[in-house]
Amino acid sequence: MSVAVKEDNGGRLVHVSISGKLSREDYEAFTPVVERLIKQHGKVRMLIQMHDFHGWTAGALWEDIKFDAKHYADIERLALVGESKWEKGMSVFCRPFTSATIRYFDTSVLPEARAWVVAEEKD
Repeated sequence: MSVAVKEDNGGRLVHVSISGKLSREDYEAFTPVVERLIKQHGKVRMLIQMHDFHGWTAGALWEDIKFDAKHYADIERLALVGESKWEKGMSVFCRPFTSATIRYFDTSVLPEARAWVVAEEKD
């Protein structure tokens, strides 16, 4: 598994790149970064870029549920960028767990995803 977390847009955007299968340890790596930025800015936006993504281990799924419950209203916009149909389905699956506006983008339009997630106008 590979997880890379990058702050962007003055810390208001969290860009998370993931590949492989998410583990509990991956959540332990990026959750403190996201929580620090939420504390600093109130709300953040996230761009999750998935490459060769294979889902979650059971421990990671539990961490994801806890993260979503704790930060239900802390994420303004969520751009999911991926390369497969099931990843696109995640944008629908995630909706009940966050108040964020969620959109899925194919990897081929990554710049469009970034532009959307940082845009100030509401759509």
